[in-house]
Amino acid sequence: MPDLEHEQQFNGPVIGIDEAGRGPWAGPVTVTAIWLCPSAYDELPADIDDSKKIKPSRRTSLAVLMMAAPHLHHTISIDVAQIDRHGILKATFAGMVAAASAVTEKLERAGLPAPVHALVDGNLLPPDMPLPATALVRGDSRSLSIAAASIIAKAARDEIMQALDTMHPCYGWASNMGYGTKAHQAGIEQFGLTPHHRRSFKPIRRHLNADAD
Repeated sequence: MPDLEHEQQFNGPVIGIDEAGRGPWAGPVTVTAIWLCPSAYDELPADIDDSKKIKPSRRTSLAVLMMAAPHLHHTISIDVAQIDRHGILKATFAGMVAAASAVTEKLERAGLPAPVHALVDGNLLPPDMPLPATALVRGDSRSLSIAAASIIAKAARDEIMQALDTMHPCYGWASNMGYGTKAHQAGIEQFGLTPHHRRSFKPIRRHLNADAD
């Protein structure tokens, strides 16, 4: 289970950053940065964990709790156009930088010190990160701040995909969240692509090339 060991190594505010949706064939990638208020550490729910390990209904309720004061967060949604233009990694990095900068501004507006460090899920860091940062592999299972960010980012993206599913109900997005499941593949074969499909992704490019042939 994640804990606060990494956060408590620093003398000052620490933010956690994570994303949701790098792998799907359709829809945005969402990025959340969050500062968990130390005075409320004892009030954090005991079941905060990697978002993938939490049932959707509980994930939503946890996200609501952690988005409330005294914690501060910011979530960015990177649309398909940006993903296709810059690539998924650069687009995700841009979201991380923007989310970290936004939380920094919120801390300053609240009269609190700027964050001294960011904990980022994964093994890579944005090259233009606006503050010192550490990449933590499986960070959403090690750091409570990253786990909180993962829950909020995942809940936000799920809500977007469920809304897109009502507009394009033939791909199973409400359940597969844009991943390349059999139902999603069948929808593409039968109904073609939507503006929300990531044309920079190989499976989607293959479909485009097959249509061109």
